[in-house]
Amino acid sequence: MSRKGFIRMFINGLIYILGETFKGLYRNRWMCITSTGVVVVTLLMLGLFMLVNFNVTHITETVKDQVEIIVYIDENADRETREELRQKLAEHREVATINYVSSEEHMNRLKRQLGGMLEGYDTSLENPLLATYEITTVEPEAVVSLSDEFRDYPGVSDVFYGQGYVENLFTVTRVVQIIGLALMAGLSITAVFLISHTIKLTVMMRKREITIMKYVGATNWFIRWPFILEGLLMGFVGALVPLAIIYYIYEMAISWVVANELMFLSLLPSQWVITELAKYLVPLGTALGILGSSFSMGRFLRV
Repeated sequence: MSRKGFIRMFINGLIYILGETFKGLYRNRWMCITSTGVVVVTLLMLGLFMLVNFNVTHITETVKDQVEIIVYIDENADRETREELRQKLAEHREVATINYVSSEEHMNRLKRQLGGMLEGYDTSLENPLLATYEITTVEPEAVVSLSDEFRDYPGVSDVFYGQGYVENLFTVTRVVQIIGLALMAGLSITAVFLISHTIKLTVMMRKREITIMKYVGATNWFIRWPFILEGLLMGFVGALVPLAIIYYIYEMAISWVVANELMFLSLLPSQWVITELAKYLVPLGTALGILGSSFSMGRFLRV
């Protein structure tokens, strides 16, 4: 066969497959709408949970990043001991940042926090507040073990890191992440089952059409392609609709948080969230549509 003949045959075959795809979608429009609706509902549930999980993880990570160790410097430590302490802390491989805060700065912070409550305080009296090093760690979870280690350093009076609260925070974070992953896995498996089963029903309704094409000599892939493209389109549309719904809901949620001045709810930007969801939902919906159509046709092609 000449090159031109091959190209002509390829174009005619492509036109036929596309034509059959859209004819099939139109002839079985109600079943296709039902299948697409199942994709929409399933991926919407998965997307909403992923949305919540993204923000819960973001909020917990933000809180964890604020965890720091406060090392109180012994007021009786001499200059050499203080310098040795600073050097040991700064060179520690688990320390991300270290900030020296003098006793005078601590007093100024206290005055700003308490407002006019310290107006009558006699500034000529000795400042009872100790100088400190404020330390953030490379891994927030390391604050507990590092605090125990820093207590034994020379020139250290005491160490504080929010004992009790920090451990609870890390425990809650781990539990939330485990539950989130488990539920996302469960919803993904449910999505695969529902979408594949619904597309299988669509293919079963066209069993006679497939059998006739098989008897007149059509190859398996020639028969399969229109159904694959139908599944692709249903899966693609079924993924785009949930993204649009989630974007609208999330924009309303952000506006509500801003209107009620709930600044402690540090929500992720909507553009970032939708982009991340699109990376998962669009390929997932499209792949499920294609695989559902392909696998569901297997039994009908064995004639």
